[in-house]
Amino acid sequence: MRAAIATPHHLASETGRAVLAGGGNALDAAVAANLVLGVVTPYLCGFGGDLFAIVWTDRAHGYNGSGRAPAAVTPEEFRARAGDAMPLAGAHTVTVPGAVRGWFDLLERFGSRSFGELATAALAFAREGFEVSARGAFAFERSCERFADEEEFVRVYGGARAGSILRQLDLARTIETLASEGPGAFYRGSIGEAIVATLRARDGLMTEADLASHAGDWVEPLRAGFGDLEVLELPPNTQGACALEALRIVDGLDLPPDGPDRHHLLIEAMRLALADRDRAIGDPDAMTECAEALFGDANVGERRARIDPARARIRRARAAAGGTAYLCAADASGMCVSLIQSNWMGAGSGVTVPGWGVNLHNRGNFFSLEPSSVNAIGPRKRPLHTLIPGLALRDGEPALVFGTMGGDGQAQTHLQLLTRVVLDGLDERRAIDAPRWVIDPGSGDVSAEQPFGEPWFAELRSHGHVLHAVPEHSALLGHAHMIGRRPPGWTAASDPRSEGAALGL
Repeated sequence: MRAAIATPHHLASETGRAVLAGGGNALDAAVAANLVLGVVTPYLCGFGGDLFAIVWTDRAHGYNGSGRAPAAVTPEEFRARAGDAMPLAGAHTVTVPGAVRGWFDLLERFGSRSFGELATAALAFAREGFEVSARGAFAFERSCERFADEEEFVRVYGGARAGSILRQLDLARTIETLASEGPGAFYRGSIGEAIVATLRARDGLMTEADLASHAGDWVEPLRAGFGDLEVLELPPNTQGACALEALRIVDGLDLPPDGPDRHHLLIEAMRLALADRDRAIGDPDAMTECAEALFGDANVGERRARIDPARARIRRARAAAGGTAYLCAADASGMCVSLIQSNWMGAGSGVTVPGWGVNLHNRGNFFSLEPSSVNAIGPRKRPLHTLIPGLALRDGEPALVFGTMGGDGQAQTHLQLLTRVVLDGLDERRAIDAPRWVIDPGSGDVSAEQPFGEPWFAELRSHGHVLHAVPEHSALLGHAHMIGRRPPGWTAASDPRSEGAALGL
């Protein structure tokens, strides 16, 4: 294929392919697809979420589109308003949404089409509606149960059933306004005013100044070797360094063939990297350790030496199950885009802005109320983000564009996908289709897909792992997508755990 796109929903993939077929580039296709995802999978991502991306032109460009906590937030003020435990949802978990600014920033630098042109399909799906799938209906039902007290959310999504047509006229108004007025309407205009009014009515601390001061950051990706690849991840406040640390630990081990002994080592490497993530990574302005040091020789060597090839280490920390959409695109010029966008936990905070249909994310839930934590809540801080778009180079050129949704599972899936590609020589489709596992940092347990087989489970249990079998291609294991370079074109694969598609020209 001379161009390709992969997303977690077929309507978004079809939209991106149409943009590529019409002469748009990979960035145009990715943004158009992301806008559609914000309409058809609002339980994953949307206009009230955050965004991260790596764009390759003649080099890699990183973009951090995450927002900050309100300037008035202090641990004391937060406790006075929200209590002594970090809430899962609601107004107090909302940080400034960065996705809208991110779309415009990316298009300004790399796009060949306007936001209005690229938003045509998303606007049509919002105004005229789309048919709700069985998977979508389950997600809407689960979200409405969770947010039963959120009248506006239930009003919009409470009737979404499999086979029904869901229309979101308020969201259509937002899309039209952004197309005509640009991001200023969201951060300094009518949409932003409504966001602040909605949050303030719930005793939130967000102000117009908090929105107006938001800016995304162009950042230099972190890099580390793995086999014959150079793997690129974004720096903090993402967990990209965690993925690179696990990869480097594994890269120095004498890994056995694919089987329980290998996966024991992968799981142990991942546990160590997750522990370092929770200890050290947050807003870079608050970090006391350099991110590069986490996957540097000294730290990696010390962590590698801790691994017992016969016994598991049980680690318990906080759990983080996310709601996120990952997508990737590549075109005939060689441009490729790795983009991830999220409302965080499912539909986010449950707060839907009346009149505008914007579902605000709950990324602030990942802050800590422990003063000693690197991720302690504070004025204008960015929380630790699990979102990590990935890119891998071979001989200085893109070889793989990859990523997944799945909260804590994202770095874990990066490790498993790249191991299968580099060590086992699997292509993108087979690497994604293969059974996966995910560590729950909250319990220390491992959930693994049934196709691993009972002997596999028995062997890992004998090493001391607590395992739970889940069905094949469970959404618990994330929605991964990959594009691979096959000169002179590309190959692409979408995760059967999603309802997406990998399409090309």
